[in-house]
Amino acid sequence: MRRDNQSSVSEFLLLGLPIQPEQQGMYYALFLGMYLTTVLANLLIILLIRLDSRLHTPMYFFLSHLALTDISFSSVTAPKMLMNMLTQTQSISYAGCLSQAFFFLLFGGLDSFLLTSMAYDRYVAICHPLHYTTIISQSLCFLLVLVSWVLSSAGALVHTLLLARLSFLRGNTLPHFFCDLSALVKLSSSDTTINQLVILTVGLAIVTLPFICILVSYGHTGASVLRRPSIKGICKALSTCGSHLSVVSMYYGAIIALYFVPSSNNSSDEDVILSVFYTLVTPMLNPFIYTLRNRDIKGALRIILSRGALSA
Repeated sequence: MRRDNQSSVSEFLLLGLPIQPEQQGMYYALFLGMYLTTVLANLLIILLIRLDSRLHTPMYFFLSHLALTDISFSSVTAPKMLMNMLTQTQSISYAGCLSQAFFFLLFGGLDSFLLTSMAYDRYVAICHPLHYTTIISQSLCFLLVLVSWVLSSAGALVHTLLLARLSFLRGNTLPHFFCDLSALVKLSSSDTTINQLVILTVGLAIVTLPFICILVSYGHTGASVLRRPSIKGICKALSTCGSHLSVVSMYYGAIIALYFVPSSNNSSDEDVILSVFYTLVTPMLNPFIYTLRNRDIKGALRIILSRGALSA
């Protein structure tokens, strides 16, 4: 790395959310409540899965990792945003910005791979129920999670190393509430051709291909159910896949709206608002979707609450 690249900027200024100063207090309380809800609700999901032996299955193994990833994903951006809103500061150090970008990409990619693993798990459960325990073994579950971590870490590291090569001589103001990769690339005064190419390539591997795998998986699942149509079979498929489909729709819907739909020149505020939905709202809603639509989770919650009431 050239020395002038390192010294071109020592910090970035985050413009934050497009809200009026007199509304800062109200939105601070709202986002603080959303972040605390995200952390506590996902921790509850992890705790229930750990404590109830009936939930020690591949599906809930993936769900516990997804809950942990959602906590981490929100924690990358929300605390800094809340701190800036509370202290009325906008700065983030150069090293802090690159670190935030790295972990944002890491946990975003991990979310994508875990959702794909869960879709495959549901496909096998419905289309090959007699061979489910043989195909979805404990070793395969650990392997899928390990590969998810390796691929997500590799993608995030490549992006971060390429960001570290860029100069930011034109300015250091980001029209965002966190160090978004695309915003940093646009701000750079260097040639970003390689960065753009890597963004396209890694995005294809970490976002597009997993999304296609999910669509193919649920396409086969739907076809399998329709080949032997019955009210019982359809209800079982909906109860098994409904929660996961809802989470997939929110996650990829936000990504498509944010990164794949062409935006107008004056839509930076809309992009920031969509990013709030992507980084705060979706991780907060995930545990409620799984809790409200999942009888096993609700049953485990009732058992834990009844034990607590008896011990009290």
